[in-house]
Amino acid sequence: MTDIDDLVQRVAVRAASDNEDLPAPVGDARIAQAEARLGFALHPLLRRLYREVADGGFGPDYRLLPLLGPGSSVVGEYLARREASVAVEHPEWPAGVVPILTWGCAMYAGVDCLSAEGQVLLFEPNPYSGGSWAECWFLDSAGLAVWLETWLAGTGWFEEDAPDRDGVVEPRPWDQAVSRLSSGTRAVRRKSIPGRE
Repeated sequence: MTDIDDLVQRVAVRAASDNEDLPAPVGDARIAQAEARLGFALHPLLRRLYREVADGGFGPDYRLLPLLGPGSSVVGEYLARREASVAVEHPEWPAGVVPILTWGCAMYAGVDCLSAEGQVLLFEPNPYSGGSWAECWFLDSAGLAVWLETWLAGTGWFEEDAPDRDGVVEPRPWDQAVSRLSSGTRAVRRKSIPGRE
C-alpha cells in the first residue's frame, strides 16, 4: 500500500526538478470553485496534487493541465466534453471523469473521480467507427496512486523506451465504458468521496 503523504512529497520533488517554472499550487478557494463548477468532488489524491504540488505543469509527457482556465484546463475540458455528451444518442465522455492531461492527437488521460481509487483512464478516439464511444475508453491504471508511481519509476507505457522493455502494462479496454457512457446523459449527483479532507 502506498503512503500517500510520501507519494505526494516524491511527486513534488520530481515536479520541481523537471520544471523550474512550476505554477504555484491552487488554494482551497480555487479548488472549491472548481468542484462547484464540476458538480462533484475531485478525487482526494488529485485534489492534493493541485493543492500541494502545483496547478498542473508536471507529470508524464505533456504534463497535467491547470485546474481552471483560461485556456485548456481540467474544468474547461470536462465541461466542454460533457456538454457535447448530454442529450445525444452516443455520449463521448462519461460523467465524473476529469481530463488531467492530453497525450496529443485528441487523446486524454482522465481520472474517474467517482471511483474510490481514482482510476486513470485513457481516451483514445482513433478506434471510433460510429455509434458507441465505448471502444475508445481504456483503463490505464486501477488508481491514481499507482499511475503516479509508474510515472516516478519511468515504467509507464507512455515512456519513450517502453516498446523496448518487457513487462510494460498497456492500457486495456475499460469494462465500465458501456454502462458509464449510457448513464452519461444523466446529471451526476454531488458525491462525497471517502477520504475527502
